[in-house]
Amino acid sequence: MALVSEFLGQLSLNVGGNEPLYPTVVPALDFNPDRDAARIETAIKTKGVDEQTIIDVLTKRTYAQRREIAFAYERRTKKDMISALKGALSGTLETVILGLMKSTTQYDASEIRGSIKGLGTDEETLIEILCSRSNAELVEIKSVYKELFKKDLDKDVAGDTSGNFAKLLLALVQTKRADASAVVDYQKIDDDARALYDAGVRIKGTDVPTWISIMSERSVPHLQKVFQRYKSYSPYDMQESIEKEVKGDLKRSFLVLVQCFENKQLFFARRLNEAMKSKGAKEKIVTRIIVSRCEVDLKKICSEYKSNFGQSLQKTITEHTKGDYQTALLSLCGPEE
Repeated sequence: MALVSEFLGQLSLNVGGNEPLYPTVVPALDFNPDRDAARIETAIKTKGVDEQTIIDVLTKRTYAQRREIAFAYERRTKKDMISALKGALSGTLETVILGLMKSTTQYDASEIRGSIKGLGTDEETLIEILCSRSNAELVEIKSVYKELFKKDLDKDVAGDTSGNFAKLLLALVQTKRADASAVVDYQKIDDDARALYDAGVRIKGTDVPTWISIMSERSVPHLQKVFQRYKSYSPYDMQESIEKEVKGDLKRSFLVLVQCFENKQLFFARRLNEAMKSKGAKEKIVTRIIVSRCEVDLKKICSEYKSNFGQSLQKTITEHTKGDYQTALLSLCGPEE
């Protein structure tokens, strides 16, 4: 069983450490991996492939359950289920289903690897993942990255980026962020707000290292209060200050960080909306967010989406996607609340 066990790796349920979970994909009740494996086998063998059954089974099971199905499938058929699915499916549906055969952390690690491997760097993916994941998630991503690719994430990031952009990403990958504390340190909040202002808007040029250290080392609740306090020093809020002070990938990274500190699920909702409304729907982004967040906070992303865009994420998916791909995404999002 080398293949499956190697690929499916260690089962980790500690996603995001201490952040509350709002998953849309939850453990199926009355779960029977052998029965599911038999259904998948029949679906793959069917002339023309029965995609609907594959979607019904795999999008309605958690990663832990899919992993059991894969083991049952291998016991049953002496074949590797992931290879069988690869052979049976194609296009965007294949991307979704194969994504679901990885744990959330493995998926993130693979997406990062894909963004820096080969010619050119996909900075957009790199920024989205590294700047939106919690400290606890990043700790896990680093260890899984090493396990899967036999490489150090920080070395790969350093080798593929440069300047202050590289320094910011490396600071995040070093996972030095403080844990949230029950004690609110008003003096430190004021000091940090002042330091951010003194390092940016107040001077000509920007003292980027000060911004990096504060934004990569302080806890999220602390930073939320710092950004509030910041407004009493600066005529611009933190996001406006970033727009004025820095540019390019560095600007994009700081903006993602601040948006995620303020409301991470709203950040993802906006990303989904932009991706679906843009010309040539960016399936890659839509797939990545829905697959990577369905066991983390997709339920909350759906509710942020609806309250901000006046219609449900499910309705937008129906308008901008089609076929089996649409069916799989809708199934992962679950019913409209």
